[in-house]
Amino acid sequence: MTQAIDDLDRWIRGEFTDLNTKLEEIYFAEKALVLRGSAEVDELTAVLVRDGGSLISKVSERKVLPENADARYELLGMVGFYLAACRRHEVEPDQAQFASLALALAAPLGVAPRFASSHQNIHNRSVGGSLTTFTTLDSERVFLLYNGLSVMAYRRAAHALLSVPALGVSSPLATYHLTDAVAALRDVLRFSQALAGELDRDRFFYNIRPYFKSHRVGSREFRGVNAGDFAAINAIDVLLGLCSPHDPFYQGVITEKYPYVAPKDQKLLRSLATTESLLDMVVRELEAGPPSAPLRENAELLLDACRGHAAATVFHHNQLVAPFLREPAGYAPPEHQADMTTSGPPLEAVIETLARLRDLRAAHERPGVATARPTLDRVRALLQSAS
Repeated sequence: MTQAIDDLDRWIRGEFTDLNTKLEEIYFAEKALVLRGSAEVDELTAVLVRDGGSLISKVSERKVLPENADARYELLGMVGFYLAACRRHEVEPDQAQFASLALALAAPLGVAPRFASSHQNIHNRSVGGSLTTFTTLDSERVFLLYNGLSVMAYRRAAHALLSVPALGVSSPLATYHLTDAVAALRDVLRFSQALAGELDRDRFFYNIRPYFKSHRVGSREFRGVNAGDFAAINAIDVLLGLCSPHDPFYQGVITEKYPYVAPKDQKLLRSLATTESLLDMVVRELEAGPPSAPLRENAELLLDACRGHAAATVFHHNQLVAPFLREPAGYAPPEHQADMTTSGPPLEAVIETLARLRDLRAAHERPGVATARPTLDRVRALLQSAS
């Protein structure tokens, strides 16, 4: 079993990326999302399907899975990278060679039987300084680096905020964690700005985004990879009081994500239903009487964290989603318009959902939507009256 998995891993990190890179260079030269009827493309995709299918079959034939859950999740990522590449190039491998293995790996972990964004950042084991990638294109390196760093910063902020309730919002020790959360959220914005500045829009649209599309495993279609498929960002939403786990819209956002986050992230997502926001805790203590110095400082830091989360999400929507997805989609061929998103719904529906999330996280006033704006204003008023 170990030898078969090692062989698949070496192929994914070597020939697999070489084949995809050659194909992407052909597509990019033609400014095409995919090319049909090209002898060179047909030859390269045939090698991709044959060699990857053969290696996966050798793993599947052993009928023994790794005992360690992390190892099983990593193997699922390898199989998932192969399936995503086949979908990207619009070739159909033999389902019998991989579906049973992908499903057997995914079911005990409670995840979708495809690669997820966590296979690119949280669970992307580097070998010789190189991450697992689809291609060797510099644009993919830039995308994975800054997107991954943003995820790390979000996880750092979530860890800091999750440490506060046990201490209490008026604790001088909580000040350390809130200060760390503010700094981490500033890092999210900094990494997003670097991504927007360095990522080539055409390369992303033609050569990176297509690997994130939905595809079928066995008899079922599974949606593609989303950048927000990790639990930390939702923990931040709820702990800051910007999103409510009891809001039907937000419940739908969280529930839809369960199969697409890493197994350990699922526990955190489920815990949010009973998580009280730090914002509500601060209001309760401020209303109880004159605030102590630590409570005042922590309340100000919490407001800073809300501003930082808002700034990062507004920048992401306006400077990454719009220019890197919405605008390029306008000049995609008609036959590809229905395939512009990784999530399944039409592009405009996805953009509307993201815009509503942006406004919740930024506490923007939005008709028919309750945001945290009144609570944030209440905190500011209580602080001002106590000064």
